[in-house]
Amino acid sequence: MKMFRTILWLVIVAAMAAFSAANWQPVELVVWQGLVLDTKLPALVIAAFLLGLVPMWLLHRTTRWRLQRRITNLETTLAGSASLSSTQLEARKASEAP
Repeated sequence: MKMFRTILWLVIVAAMAAFSAANWQPVELVVWQGLVLDTKLPALVIAAFLLGLVPMWLLHRTTRWRLQRRITNLETTLAGSASLSSTQLEARKASEAP
């Protein structure tokens, strides 16, 4: 899977490099009425790409981190309850039942 991800990133980088080489021209971007940004087209495209990629990547990493913490907590709880003897487990279930 890591090899596929590496190949995918290499294809994206190669496509961006080819696009940059073919379209290296100045572009005027009107941000507000009196504010005009003069930049190269590839810089604008790369900035837009990163503006979409970075928040989703951060959301993915935080979700993965949170779920990994939950899994670790559940595994610890399960290991702790597995060490109880069967009589202790039955007594615990009986005390929790309404």
